[in-house]
Amino acid sequence: MRLSLELPQDLLDQELLREWVDLLVRLVEAAGAMIIFLAAASACGRFVAAAARRGDERQFTRVRLAFGRYLVLGLEFQLASDVLSTAVAPTFQEIGQLAAIAAIRTALNYFLGKEIARERAEVEQPVPA
Repeated sequence: MRLSLELPQDLLDQELLREWVDLLVRLVEAAGAMIIFLAAASACGRFVAAAARRGDERQFTRVRLAFGRYLVLGLEFQLASDVLSTAVAPTFQEIGQLAAIAAIRTALNYFLGKEIARERAEVEQPVPA
């Protein structure tokens, strides 16, 4: 008696695989968009609260710092969805578009990361007496 591990042919169908990957792409894109939206709403609320208190200028920096971290996370989800979208038999045009999008989003993440590090150092400095 011989066991074989043959998968049904329709399970490996490229169109079916593309449909599943498209669903995953939409889910990951939605997660990234939700992260960015919730971060923007939270930052807006925290900004209004900080402005109403008219306290320490560092509050505004803290709001921007928190928002920037979530923005970077959301952008990474968006980049992940772009990578997923080219996972099934990509064309050269799709690969070129992915490269351009990845370069733009990577540069944006890099500069956001640098700004976050700069603002974190600013927030962590002792307050002059």
